Amino acid sequence: MGALDHISELFDCSSGSSHHKRRKQLQTVEVKVKMDCEGCERKVRRSVEGMKGVNQVDIERKANKVTVVGYVEPNKVVARIAHRTGKRAEIWPYVPYDVVEHPYAQGTYDKKAPAGYVRNNYDDNQYSGSHLARASSTEVRYTTAFSDENPAACAVM
Repeated sequence: MGALDHISELFDCSSGSSHHKRRKQLQTVEVKVKMDCEGCERKVRRSVEGMKGVNQVDIERKANKVTVVGYVEPNKVVARIAHRTGKRAEIWPYVPYDVVEHPYAQGTYDKKAPAGYVRNNYDDNQYSGSHLARASSTEVRYTTAFSDENPAACAVM
């Protein structure tokens, strides 16, 4: 904090507190909620439309997807849907398969994903390729069981 900022806060007469309230940004929040019928869809829509800051609500029942546009926080939208409807809600976990480098890698491909989507497994090691090169414990067990360095290897050899 600079000296001018400090001095301007000391002589600020506009409000009683020196804390500035941050304005929320306009965001699009996508939520996954299981919806079976029109009643479920109506219940989810009403739970979100009543929130402060919501501008638009779009629901795709076949994809189990709710899109909320407005000045809202994603965690609050998910919590509100879960609390008001009693349904399990989570941030939309899927991305188009064109975006993912290896769409059919373990942990990315999901049978429950809508057509054209795969699970978003973004992590910091994604570009290093370490998550693809890592062998599972069963693979390691089988490959080391028959190696020359293993003294307890199969006696048949």
